[in-house]
Amino acid sequence: MKKIAPLALSVLLLGTVSAYAEQPTTEGTEQVEKAGTFIQHRGNITAVEQRENAQLFTVGQDDNVFNFYVDDKTLVFDEHGNEVKLKIGDTISLSIYADQPMILIYPPQYAPPVVIVEKDDTANSVKVAQFDENFLSDDGQLKLNLNEESVIINTKGEKVPAKELQNYNAIVFYGPTTRSIPAQTAPEKIVVFPKLEEEVVNPEIAPEIQAIIGEDYKEVDGKIMVPLRMVAEELDFKVASTGNGAIISKGALSYTITRGETKYGHNRALKHFDVAPALLEKNKTYVEYDFVKELLNHIK
Repeated sequence: MKKIAPLALSVLLLGTVSAYAEQPTTEGTEQVEKAGTFIQHRGNITAVEQRENAQLFTVGQDDNVFNFYVDDKTLVFDEHGNEVKLKIGDTISLSIYADQPMILIYPPQYAPPVVIVEKDDTANSVKVAQFDENFLSDDGQLKLNLNEESVIINTKGEKVPAKELQNYNAIVFYGPTTRSIPAQTAPEKIVVFPKLEEEVVNPEIAPEIQAIIGEDYKEVDGKIMVPLRMVAEELDFKVASTGNGAIISKGALSYTITRGETKYGHNRALKHFDVAPALLEKNKTYVEYDFVKELLNHIK
């Protein structure tokens, strides 16, 4: 049975977490580790599948496999901060929020805000974290030495003052560090993006669904509408297009949905939407939130 649990618990169960960079240690010094905002998963891309408005990448093989989604909001860089495209064979590290709810299915599926492509020919490191007013990372492992020459930009390429760094999540690209605790470095480049709590959150949407769709929802006639395929596939349902709708299935469950019609089939029963499913964006069908909440309840 599939369940919903905090992401931190899934990490303990799966044991796939790795850090981007080796952390410095000093013999004879006791260090108290603090939990950071992000955790990382690492591996080699072995397959890619095109999904609706996103790509689903598979990492690893045999019993050590996970999947992750990349869409137009995912930040993908190499270790120098250059934007890159993912391909089969790449070694990647993806960062996900440590406390964000996730769906415990196998293989695990993630929607990371940041993916880093690792290269063998570079000594650079990457840190995805939040930093305080003293430029110390939230896990206490890295301190940034910033000056007027430091490159700090947002995802649009606009410059961000160093004093505002604490207001964002940060991707830090850096080279050598001191051997102190915490390690110190003068970063080559920093890219900032909004903290999770600053992203648009609708209190009417379950956090598990919000984690899947982000800001991708509409309101029609007072009803919240969410992308059907995106949510259904993330919840491990099969989605078969019928040309004017879709058949959603998993095990003995089956739903037949038609755009423009309020009636829909649930196994041999007939049910009704208040608002008919509709093509609210190009090649993307939206359904009432209450319907995907029903799908979610089937895996709890």
